[in-house]
Amino acid sequence: MKKPYFAASVLAMSVAGVFNVAFAADEAALTAEQKVTASKIYFERCAGCHGILRKGATGKNLEPVNTLKLGHARLEKIISYGTDGGMVNFDDILTKDEISLMASYIQQTPDTPPEWGMKDMMNSWKLVIKPEDRPKKPMNKINLKNVFSVTLRDSGEVALIDGDTKQIWGIVKTGYAVHISRLSASGRYVYVIGRDGKLDLIDLWFEKPTVVATLKVGIEARSVETSKFKGYEDKYAIAGSYWPPQYVITDGDTLKPLKIVSTRGMTVDGEYHPEPRVASIVATEGKPEWVVNIKETGMIRLVDYSDIKNLKETTIESAKFLHDGGWDSTKRYFLVAANASNKVAVVDTKTGKLAALVDTKAKPHPGRGANFVHPKFGPVWATSHLGADVITLIGTDPAKHPQQAWKVVQELKNHGSGSLFVKTHPKSHHLYADSPLNPDKENAESVTVYDIRDLDKPPVIINVAKMADLPEAKAVKRVVQAEYNADGTEVWYSIWAGKTEPSAIVVLDDKTLKMKAVIKDPRLITPTGKFNVYNTQHDIY
Repeated sequence: MKKPYFAASVLAMSVAGVFNVAFAADEAALTAEQKVTASKIYFERCAGCHGILRKGATGKNLEPVNTLKLGHARLEKIISYGTDGGMVNFDDILTKDEISLMASYIQQTPDTPPEWGMKDMMNSWKLVIKPEDRPKKPMNKINLKNVFSVTLRDSGEVALIDGDTKQIWGIVKTGYAVHISRLSASGRYVYVIGRDGKLDLIDLWFEKPTVVATLKVGIEARSVETSKFKGYEDKYAIAGSYWPPQYVITDGDTLKPLKIVSTRGMTVDGEYHPEPRVASIVATEGKPEWVVNIKETGMIRLVDYSDIKNLKETTIESAKFLHDGGWDSTKRYFLVAANASNKVAVVDTKTGKLAALVDTKAKPHPGRGANFVHPKFGPVWATSHLGADVITLIGTDPAKHPQQAWKVVQELKNHGSGSLFVKTHPKSHHLYADSPLNPDKENAESVTVYDIRDLDKPPVIINVAKMADLPEAKAVKRVVQAEYNADGTEVWYSIWAGKTEPSAIVVLDDKTLKMKAVIKDPRLITPTGKFNVYNTQHDIY
């Protein structure tokens, strides 16, 4: 068994005067070994939504003051079967003993993990190949624009797949459960960050994709971005941590850490929060600036990187809890989900101010979102939802369509809630929506496809998992995250099966919606996110 990510010790339960402490001790007492096992499962499966300190965000607060009220049996049922609000069922992921263990674990007081400062980062930093020792030109004949960086969640790897041949070009060992891949402004480097805080810089100019630098930015992390403003292309990278709550600015081509900035502070409600995690980061093209979204506080920080020794931040109040988002079609406005508030925050990066807070259905979860021109309402940006079976369309053109700007102009019926991603492409007339966290097997295996030329027409629902023709298994084959190829003619979907069961990637022809190819390989262990080099480099979605 791997060592836990932070020390797990048996803590005394103390909930004075409210709960039956004897009952809690009988049901929830754990040995030191059980605590280590439970903390590892919690980190890998639960912390992203509920927080390391279990104070909640996308998921509920799981501190003992709340979990003890529910009791052991009910907690087991919730963990086993999931919820309509977007929590996946774990009865096909964890054993019955593990589910019972986790029900006990979350009734105990959370441990506080260690901090992670500059000394820790410098000790973790490895410059594997210096910039001057790297190739001066591509040493392969791969069409790098159409390479896909694919997260292999449970093996701690990414697969670099040739989009032209559908063959795996190389598999690179990375951090656990890479959350995103981001491209350098030049398209040469892929930055990947794992949930365990490990940041890897992959050079695509070698004969095979090669890690040239690594850095552990914290105990848990989700986001990375590079500098894109003219004159600063790839000069810096920035990585945001879930724990400790902070971000680090590094050299762009070596990952050497240069500056760490804490995100602890007050929420939009005026209350202190000890765990305000960095949810997502994007680079503004019109100025030397990153948009840094702080989940628990609801604060959006515009970070000016023109002088990192005298760093300037503009703080924008929005709503809790900030998650992921993307640019509108002009790349002036950034739209980010505040999913616990059922809102989408709109930032005008030209003025550096909040343009709007748009009310939506429960728990918007857009990924990067999707931009297209609505036949009635002009330019719109779309988000799907964890907690509702709709796709929300928000008007994004205050200049030519002021009546629709920053308003919900239409809601499209999705085939289920529990959606994580929507996707379209400027060359496509389709909009795709998944539903991988839906508790219904058929819904989790399927996608909804809309014709954006005529949104009154009923959408097409496709069971993509069945197309892969994988063997029957215990785990639900969750279909997740559409990603277009570079020329917008194909849509790639991950079939996310169990850790020890065959998974696959299904490639759809965007015009016919028929399966064009299926990529099967025993090395494709739980594929989830996919990032096409060209589309990611240019923020095409």
